[in-house]
Formats: sequence, C-alpha cells, structure tokens
Amino acid sequence: MPSMPRNDPRQYDALAGEWWRPGGGFELLHWLAVARARLVPPAPFPGAVLVDAGCGGGLLAPHLAGKGYRHVGVDLRQSGLTHAVARGVHGVRGDVTALPLATGSADVVAAGEILEHVTDLPATVAELCRVLRPGGLLVLDTVNDNALSRFVTVTLGELVGLAPAGLHDPSLFVDPRRLVAEFASHGVRLEVRGARPSATGLIRWLGQRRQPDGRPLGRIVPTRSTAVLYQGRGRKAEEYA
Repeated sequence: MPSMPRNDPRQYDALAGEWWRPGGGFELLHWLAVARARLVPPAPFPGAVLVDAGCGGGLLAPHLAGKGYRHVGVDLRQSGLTHAVARGVHGVRGDVTALPLATGSADVVAAGEILEHVTDLPATVAELCRVLRPGGLLVLDTVNDNALSRFVTVTLGELVGLAPAGLHDPSLFVDPRRLVAEFASHGVRLEVRGARPSATGLIRWLGQRRQPDGRPLGRIVPTRSTAVLYQGRGRKAEEYA
C-alpha cells in the first residue's frame, strides 16, 4: 500500500478486502460489532430506522437481523459501502460531520469505531444528535485518549497486527469525559463503560487459528476500566428538539 498520512480514509480502499476476511485485519471490528448490536433492543415499531454512522463494510448488519430495523449505513468510502449494501444495508455515501439525512429521521444511531477517526468531533456529535429523534437511542464505541490507549492501539497493536498500520491517528482519540459533555450539550445523556477483547480470542487471532464456521475468533467483554476501549449508550431527551 502506498505511504499515506495516518488516518487517511483512502486506506480503507486499499484494505477493502479485509472487511469480511476471517481472521483479517478487521477481525477486532467484528467483535465490536457483536458487542454494539447487543446494546440495541428490538425495533420499537415497524419501519424503525437505525443509522449506522461510518458503517464501513456493514459489519453490524448480520447482528441486527431479526431486530426489525431499516438499516441505513453512511460512509465516506464507496469501497466499504459496496460490502455493506451486499449484506442488506441501505447505503448512503456521506461524511459523518454533515450527514445527508433528515433531522430526527433515526430511531437509533450507532457510531462504532468512528469517533476516534473524525477530525471535527463537535460537528460529528452535533450531526449524530441532529438525526436522532427525541427519545431515540444512541450507541457507540471508541478509543480513550491517554498514553496507555495510544500504546495498546498504535504502538503495540500495529506491531503485533491487531490494527492495520497507519489507520489511527492517536491525536484524535477521545476522552470519555469530553464525549459525555459533548453529547449532553445536544440533549443526549451518555453513559459509558469499559470494554476489552477476550484473552482467548486474542490468542486465537495472534496464533492464526480459525473458527471452523468462520465466526469471529473472540468477543468483547465489559470491564470497569475505560482506559483503552469503551462503549457508550444514551437517549435523546424527549423534550429536546
């Protein structure tokens, strides 16, 4: 892959073949998609809309099957959207800092592993909240902003192959206190909890052992510490418009 700046979105075009390759460079994203889907309840009514902001290759899609949502995926790169559409996602090409969607059109907004990649966090949070209807649900996961998370995600992660080289710019990582405050300013009370990959899954992945049926090699489990990885869940106030 040609040399590119850290966090350059064009890298996802070069890595498009990794989205659904078992044990590939995006393996950890599959584990996160499962964990994120667990935060989403069944659709509250027929035709409810879930907006998947920064949907990538549509990894959330199989874990929402049967929950009754119209799954709308927004992503900047067509290479990822092509995979998402093939898995039943209604794909929309666009930037999460200016979502091409109507205000209040989403019953659920999912923002998985995207906030640590945006260069304008306030604008992104504002847009996620704008498209979310009053009373709607927000779920997310992202990477904390501290020395430990930078070491684990970038230094160690890239060294051992847990993250593709150059995909993250640690200067964009997100402190959970800042994120809670940003969402609160738009009427969403966000609660966060720590998360981590299962040790057995990491051993399988690093040992290049495959599940016989192609299932993810591990899972994300909750933890008290938000020091590296954390999840968030919140609802937009009913009176907020």
